[in-house]
Parts: sequence; C-alpha cells; structure tokens
Amino acid sequence: MTAEAPSRLIVDLPGLSVAALTWGPDDGPLALLLHGFPDSAWTWRHVGPPLAAAGWRVVAPFSRGYAPSGLPADGSYQLGALVHDVVGLHAALRPKGDPLLIGHDWGAMTAYSVSAFAPDLFPRIVAMSVPPLPTLRRVFRGPGATRLGLRQARCSWYIAANQIPGLSERAFRPLVRRLWADWSPGYDAEDDLQHVAAALPDVARRGAAISYYRAMAQPWRRSARYAAEQASFLPAPSVPTLYLHGDRDGALLPEVGSEVGADLAPGSQAMMVAGAGHFLQLEQPSTVAEAILRFAPSKGTAS
Repeated sequence: MTAEAPSRLIVDLPGLSVAALTWGPDDGPLALLLHGFPDSAWTWRHVGPPLAAAGWRVVAPFSRGYAPSGLPADGSYQLGALVHDVVGLHAALRPKGDPLLIGHDWGAMTAYSVSAFAPDLFPRIVAMSVPPLPTLRRVFRGPGATRLGLRQARCSWYIAANQIPGLSERAFRPLVRRLWADWSPGYDAEDDLQHVAAALPDVARRGAAISYYRAMAQPWRRSARYAAEQASFLPAPSVPTLYLHGDRDGALLPEVGSEVGADLAPGSQAMMVAGAGHFLQLEQPSTVAEAILRFAPSKGTAS
C-alpha cells in the first residue's frame, strides 16, 4: 500500500501546542488516530489515506512531548493528561457527524479512558494491540496465569527499565530498535525508526516519552488536575469497540489479545490480524483499514 502525503495541522490547546498529520476532506466526519510508543503519528501513513478516501477527515496528532507537538507546560505525562488532550482536540476540531476514535498501544489505552470519561464524544472506538485493563486483570489472575505471566514478563522487561532515571534516555536508540525488532518480527522498521528519531530527537523529548511509563508506575508523578481522567482507565470501554491484535505480537502475547472480546460493550468486535506483530497498522494496513471501515459508524457520511 502506497502512503499518500498528508497535510499538516497545528491545534493550540491550553498549555500545549499539538501538531497533527491530516488526510481527507475538511468537512468529513472526524477520525482521530492516536499513536503509541516508540512511535509517532507517521504510524498511520498507510491507514489514513483509505479512511480519507471513504470520506473521513483523518487527524493523527503527535502526542504531548513528541515533536513537532510541544512539551506540555505542566510537565505531566500521565494517561489522564492524554485523555484531557483528546477531549480538547475534540472541542477544537468541532467534528461533524459521528466521530471515530482510533488508538494503538498508548493510543488504545487513551481511547478506552476517553470512552469511560466522556462516552458521548465518540460513539465508537477502535483499539489495537493493548487490551483494556479488565481483560489484563482477568487473564493474569485466571487459570494458567503464572505461566502466562512469566512469558509476558519476558516481553515487558522494558517497562521496568524505563523506570530507572537516565537509563532509557541514554540507551534510547538501541532500546527503540530492539523493541521494534522484538514486537514486529520480520518487519523492516527503518522508515519508522527515522520517524521516531525525528519525533524524539533529544534528551528532553525522549524523557517525555519515557515519562508516560514512569507516571503509570509512580503515582507521585501524577497531577491531581487529571485525577478524574486517570481513573477512567479502570473500567472496560463503555461504547462499541473494535479490537485488533496481531497474531505475532511480541509486546503483548496474542493469547492475551484473544481474550478481549468478553470484556467489550454490546455491538463490539474483536479480531486477530494474521501475519502481523505489534504494529499491525503498518504490517497489514489493508486488513486494518478494511476492518475499521466495516466497523465505522457512518462510512464517512456526515449526519
């Protein structure tokens, strides 16, 4: 699939300037696409164009701390702050029709939380590669949890490494290269590694991206300002959700991803994407785009 060149957009939120890639008509219903780690908005370069061709106004922001978006004035990188940003983007972009929220990795966690915190904003969401918290709790506390947990721990070592001050910043380039190789085995990530390098070019930016993990594990790094948004990650998604997981995912085991369907709201769907690792929107973009368009609330027609 050939990537179509996007346009650029800047949205100034209170305390944060958000840059985004865009495709599609300005008067189409909004599809807001959220990236994860270690990645950037360019992860959507193959999925954005077919959504735009179907009539969607596709906006893929660079998350707070990822250039060319700004470093947030409040220095907060907790999940609740990401939810706050999405709510702000929704208000600033003033979507027409029924908007769609799509998230991968940290973007998926943000999408779940937005659906719980402000369920009226997006009538449907799409989440990829990270199950909702209730699924993780159920799977890792159920039958066979010890063996599965040990296998998952070998995949999730980087989370502990990211807690050590300075370590991940100093070893950032080899860390990122290793994660892409482990998470999507066999995928040629050279272009994506260049996009990550451009989005996180210095210690301040790399520290910002790593701080997502530190705020997740270290409560003292969280601001009371985002307490309500932060708590919204606890429940399962409250709106119909399409969940996609690669059957070769090396970040979160496919056995975990296959359990998500039981925790989703009525009208939801869960799908394993064959031949894809963690970055399934890059590895199998046609399959992912087609699944999203089948699930989308309006097929790009404003209501």
